Amino acid sequence: MTERVNERAGEQGAGIRVTGVATVAVPVTDHDRALAFYVGTCGFEVTMDGSFGPGQRWVEVALPSGGTTIALVSAGEGAPAGVDTGIRLATEDAAADHAYLRERGVDVDPEVLRWPGVPPMFGLRDPDGNHLYVVERA
Repeated sequence: MTERVNERAGEQGAGIRVTGVATVAVPVTDHDRALAFYVGTCGFEVTMDGSFGPGQRWVEVALPSGGTTIALVSAGEGAPAGVDTGIRLATEDAAADHAYLRERGVDVDPEVLRWPGVPPMFGLRDPDGNHLYVVERA
């Protein structure tokens, strides 16, 4: 097996030929509450809402501009809610978004981080305590 991997690694253009990131999953305990947050507060749009088995709901949201979707998956034993998602949401004005979210009662970091050489950013938690970040793009 290792020999095959090493052989492929030496090929021009080796790899699995990924063309993008389609979906990232965020575990939630209440899909409707999560939708109110991601759609109503953060400005995402629902791109899919259906079931896939008994008691399982699959909901995907995306920004109006398209791109990677966030799948709001049912939290459970193997996928508990309240995780650091690693998701970085891009914005043109981190300070304005921080103030907007704080005014609406969203659990945001006390202030926007402003470190030398790093874009302004802050963390926030969705209603299930899942941690996301908002990063200002230049």
